[in-house]
Amino acid sequence: MIEPKKRVAEMAVVPAGVKRPRTELVSAAQSQQLSAMGPPRSSSLQAPIMLLSGHEGEVYCCKFHPNGATLASSGYDRLILLWNVYGECENYATLKGHSGAVMELHYNTDGSLLFSASTDKTVCVWDSETGERVKRLKGHTSFVNSCFPARRGPQLACTGSDDGTVKLWDIRKKASVHTFQNTYQVLSVTFNDTSDQIISGGIDNDIKVWDLRQNKLIYSMQGHGDSVTGLSLSVDGSYLLSNSMDNSVRVWDIRPFAPKERCVKIFQGNVHNFEKNLLRWSWSPDGSKIAAGSADRFVYIWDTTARCHRINMGQHF
Repeated sequence: MIEPKKRVAEMAVVPAGVKRPRTELVSAAQSQQLSAMGPPRSSSLQAPIMLLSGHEGEVYCCKFHPNGATLASSGYDRLILLWNVYGECENYATLKGHSGAVMELHYNTDGSLLFSASTDKTVCVWDSETGERVKRLKGHTSFVNSCFPARRGPQLACTGSDDGTVKLWDIRKKASVHTFQNTYQVLSVTFNDTSDQIISGGIDNDIKVWDLRQNKLIYSMQGHGDSVTGLSLSVDGSYLLSNSMDNSVRVWDIRPFAPKERCVKIFQGNVHNFEKNLLRWSWSPDGSKIAAGSADRFVYIWDTTARCHRINMGQHF
């Protein structure tokens, strides 16, 4: 088991609104009263906003453990930090092993394994209980931008890289099982629900679907006007969410017998900028909402069932 680390000042977590200098216009007591008058709390967090401090560089991705009690984060500093979600959100472990920035993280379905993709051209597989690295997947010749584990069946994983390839891995084996050659850099990958297809997006603006039984590209989805930086499969596996540098988010119907025009919704609001970061996406557990990062320091949330799609946003400072 991972041993909890002693809490130190630089790893401290600051619940928003708990401590305020006496010189502030609004006292802490008044602030708490205002919070009590606000909307009813919908979570068991210690405060509505918890600040997790500890990374030494930009944070590129965060993922919740399937049980909801743990959060993994990573980024430019090459470290993967594990946090408790409730209480004071302590950083209880740090996973070290990558020699480049960590671009994406994913837990497998039962949460026993954590997958990390890095600019060091590798993907690492970690035991989430012990923090031990159990596998290092080597084969890409440039930055690995994305990884994703299969939802069910054999322990497969797919990866996408700047070397223009999409690779399929069986983590019980040393080398990749199959390589799909794309023309341009691949920025994001995911499996379909049954894990017999890999879906990829990259700088050619198209979303491509690769069949693992036929080992070939079976169809592409066009619509985005710039690089596709993030893909996310809905909980029921029927829809795909895509984020693009054209400042739009699209929902695609990827069911087997869907109409030829698979794009069913387009959302706008979040933005990309000159930094060209790989902004990612996520669905709520019931599929009714989607959330995304943005270059304007906001997190955007849309209601997928309403006509007025954007419902909330919060700014990072």
